[in-house]
Amino acid sequence: MDLETVPAAQFGRSLTGIGLNLLSRDVRGLARFLSDVFGLSAHRLSDDFAILRHGDMLMQIHSDAAFARHPLPGLIPENPPRGGGVQIYLFGVDPDAAVARAEAVGHVVRERATDKPHGLREATILSPEGYAFSPAIK
Repeated sequence: MDLETVPAAQFGRSLTGIGLNLLSRDVRGLARFLSDVFGLSAHRLSDDFAILRHGDMLMQIHSDAAFARHPLPGLIPENPPRGGGVQIYLFGVDPDAAVARAEAVGHVVRERATDKPHGLREATILSPEGYAFSPAIK
């Protein structure tokens, strides 16, 4: 499936398993953060929507305006962080390299790369809107 040209209805019907959709005030900025810091590839990038690919996993970003008729925006806090309590793992992304890239451009690193008792080396980096992303390797 070509993520740049697939019709929306066909794309929606192709999704399986667990999906991740983040609402954002700045779709392009969040997509740039995910690409620059973690190496995810962005597709169909616009002010209102983006598809991000990490290996075989897809996630979506929608603008607040694109979700105006959905009940979810009513739950978004007025003050950041938006993603408090949610940790989004990006397995297979080197946490040391991600921390270095994040710090180089001034992103907030909440936890530096650390070897954890559960067998992963991981870090936690906040997106500009406060979503917590954790790159992790074995």
